[in-house]
Amino acid sequence: MFNNMLGKAASVAFLTLATIFPAAAQDDAVARGDTPDSQKGYDISARSDRSDNGFSDSRVDARMVLKNRAGQETVREFSFATLEKENEGVGDKSLVVFGSPRDVEGTALLSHANILDPDDQWLYLPALKRVKRISSANKSGSFVGSEFAFEDFTITELNKFTYKYIGEEDLDGMMTDVIERFPRYENSGYTKQKSWIDQEIYQTRKVEFYDRKDALLKTLILSDYREYDGVWRAHSLKMVNAQNGKETELVYGDFEFKTGLGANDFEQGVLRRLR
Repeated sequence: MFNNMLGKAASVAFLTLATIFPAAAQDDAVARGDTPDSQKGYDISARSDRSDNGFSDSRVDARMVLKNRAGQETVREFSFATLEKENEGVGDKSLVVFGSPRDVEGTALLSHANILDPDDQWLYLPALKRVKRISSANKSGSFVGSEFAFEDFTITELNKFTYKYIGEEDLDGMMTDVIERFPRYENSGYTKQKSWIDQEIYQTRKVEFYDRKDALLKTLILSDYREYDGVWRAHSLKMVNAQNGKETELVYGDFEFKTGLGANDFEQGVLRRLR
């Protein structure tokens, strides 16, 4: 696909990366795989993942709408803050804090995404006035009764997976690349995920999650994408559980970027101050 000159340049660039971030470079090489389909799946996923590099940090207010099998809805309001990763050898940090209703008010989830090591996640429960560390064995558990698992808050990291390119597909009139990705980290609740990435702005439009029995567990639909100075964000994320008929939608307001958040805003001490 590339001529010899470009191939040599890519090799030099990769060696440079390996010298600066050896662990990240090694993870990158494994995630790429050793077949053409693996390489292509990785390349498309990497282009999507890197499309918003440089956003620094973000804040947004949002609603969580839970719907049971009978169609009854429960609405919760929360804020979501993110600190961008330093490089691809580590992950983003995020903080979710619920503002309403009263039964979840003050509940907070702090996540430090890792690549192959277990993610660091802490849940603050205001009723107990204590911080609970989420063990790596419980990452597939439901977050505050929603169809989103704790694991779902940290699965966007590129090198957490190996990849396989499946092909092109028309999704609601939009041409997409279909990629399968397989968790490299232990204790995942999923055997694989299947994603549809659009060919125009390179954003994920749909993800299917398969459980440990390799059966379809749930489907995530991402829509209402908006651009912020070159950074795209979906403003609706609807997770539909294929096995229990329930669904949860996250509806985001307007994002703010480069707000001045730093590492100190994503440490455990932040949760203690919520008490």
